[in-house]
Amino acid sequence: MPGQRFLWIIAFVVSLGAAPLRAATRESPVRIYYIAADNVDWDYAPSDLPLIQRVDRDLIHLPQIALKTYTKAVYHEYTDATFQTLKAREPQWEHLGMLGPVIRAEVGDTVKVVFKNNTGILCTMHPHGLSYDKASEGAYYYQDGLTLDEKKGSAVRPHECFTYVWTVPESAGPGPHDPSSILWMYHSHFQESRDINTGLFGPIIVTRKGQAKADGTPKDVDREFVVAFAVYDESESAYFLLNLVRRNRTRAETMNDPNLRQAIMFYTMNGFTYGNLPMLTMKKGERVRWYLFSSSNGEDVHSPHWHGQTVISNMMRTDTLSLGPMAMSVADMVPDNVGIWLFHCHVNDHLDRGMVARFTVTP
Repeated sequence: MPGQRFLWIIAFVVSLGAAPLRAATRESPVRIYYIAADNVDWDYAPSDLPLIQRVDRDLIHLPQIALKTYTKAVYHEYTDATFQTLKAREPQWEHLGMLGPVIRAEVGDTVKVVFKNNTGILCTMHPHGLSYDKASEGAYYYQDGLTLDEKKGSAVRPHECFTYVWTVPESAGPGPHDPSSILWMYHSHFQESRDINTGLFGPIIVTRKGQAKADGTPKDVDREFVVAFAVYDESESAYFLLNLVRRNRTRAETMNDPNLRQAIMFYTMNGFTYGNLPMLTMKKGERVRWYLFSSSNGEDVHSPHWHGQTVISNMMRTDTLSLGPMAMSVADMVPDNVGIWLFHCHVNDHLDRGMVARFTVTP
């Protein structure tokens, strides 16, 4: 009948309009990470060999580093909320060193981090770039009109847990002239300068909507490297006094001895110094993406430089970038020159004090 046919047409049109609505209201993917802050004994230069030799008489090898193993707090990833089993790092990510695990997301995702504090200090997780409410900001020491009960993620006590929820809006993703993925970072922000010098920071990689594989990695990249250029000042670590006591020294003799004072500042790439960063390996012709960032000390102004290759960053060809404190940058490389090459900070005293590594390009 005509009336029934008319109703059927109306229902069909409504159904066409409802389909996009259902798609738009479908829940966004949630990526869950189980991350703890753990105490470790960190060796800044584990190799006994001078992997990077210099001709300077007083810098040719490592014995000048009198004390190179320190108690640190670092982020570790676990397999589940019991925090009983560490999630193994894949071999290609061993170069992360002291950094926390890579947190990945695609624009539109929600990131949920179940965090446990296994250290003896108050610490947090604060993300750059992502969106969050006050409870999940992870920053403590400023007046915002809220009580600690209203923002428990801003001061996670030893042995306690807190779940951070961060969203990834368009403003957290690559901009119009960015590559398909960009770098943010996370770090403890209870007492920020102390916490970062203690070792608590790591990378976040966000991929443009529709350009990520199922695991969050960008579809147009064959290999990724994350390198943090960081000067660690052990006198500003939460474990400074503990490390002095372990070495039978007092605070007074350390702070009054300019030579020893300099010896407890480490110029590192991912927490390694003097060429101890695990070899960064890639193949000729691969699409390689470098995510570079820096720490927060006054000396954390860096010039990452590659020997033997060039990169594209900010839509420009170069072989040297600039990083200010807590800066983040992305560079794309298609290596074409086979061999073992130097990768280092081009600030002279940073290079002289060990902010140098190697990478290799195989046929």
